[in-house]
Amino acid sequence: MKHARIAWGGAIHEAIEAGGALELRTPALRGRRLSFDEVVWLPPLAPTPRARTILALGLNYADHARELAFKPPEEPLAFAKGSGSLTGHRGFTLRPEGVRHMHYECELAVVIGREARKVRKDDAYDFIAGYTVANDYAIRDYLENWYRPNLRVKNRDTCTPIGPWLVDAGDVPDPMALRLSTHVDGQLTQQGSTADMVFDVPTLVEHFTSFMTLYPGDLILTGTPDGVVDCPVGSQVVCSIEGLGSLENTIVGKNPIQPIPVKR
Repeated sequence: MKHARIAWGGAIHEAIEAGGALELRTPALRGRRLSFDEVVWLPPLAPTPRARTILALGLNYADHARELAFKPPEEPLAFAKGSGSLTGHRGFTLRPEGVRHMHYECELAVVIGREARKVRKDDAYDFIAGYTVANDYAIRDYLENWYRPNLRVKNRDTCTPIGPWLVDAGDVPDPMALRLSTHVDGQLTQQGSTADMVFDVPTLVEHFTSFMTLYPGDLILTGTPDGVVDCPVGSQVVCSIEGLGSLENTIVGKNPIQPIPVKR
């Protein structure tokens, strides 16, 4: 099942995909269907009772490491992100003034389903609720050390679009064999497969839970293949993962009163 979280009619609702529409799960409106175009899409993540942990991988695809002129890491190269960086499907991402290298990164995002501590690799999938699409934008102008992605590069407000759906883990038979692609203004610029990760999902779950506890709703962004390019203001960026959906996003400038070009 595909789950969404939306704003509509002055309230926030949980919804599911049904017959090419959004079907509300809110008790008073349960069963009502809305078109994809009449709602505001939010990150498809239920609120959590504690601060959400968001872990992201750097250089987790060998071809992307080569693209940046580095060798793949010998152990997971991870960094943390804040929830303030998350935005929903069809949202806007702010491009800082004066930067030259703002790159999208299409990534498989893993959503933890239950408390996970010292999980063995063979048991890792039992702790996963589902999967979604993330775009982990990087402002490489601010990179100070290629091997230690810093906060200014990766942890910026609006720079992690995610969604549109949270797809139940049971509906993704093999998360390590999904095609990924990114289109910018309709042109294919990136493609790859989750099969090419340096560290697969079970390995990452085992690694992180060996020294920290992950809780329901926590996220692991698993890295991106090669094919990243700069995205100027006005770019329409669409990240897609087989079976999970297509995440649309528009790059905007600093001035909020400027009209925002949206091509549909």
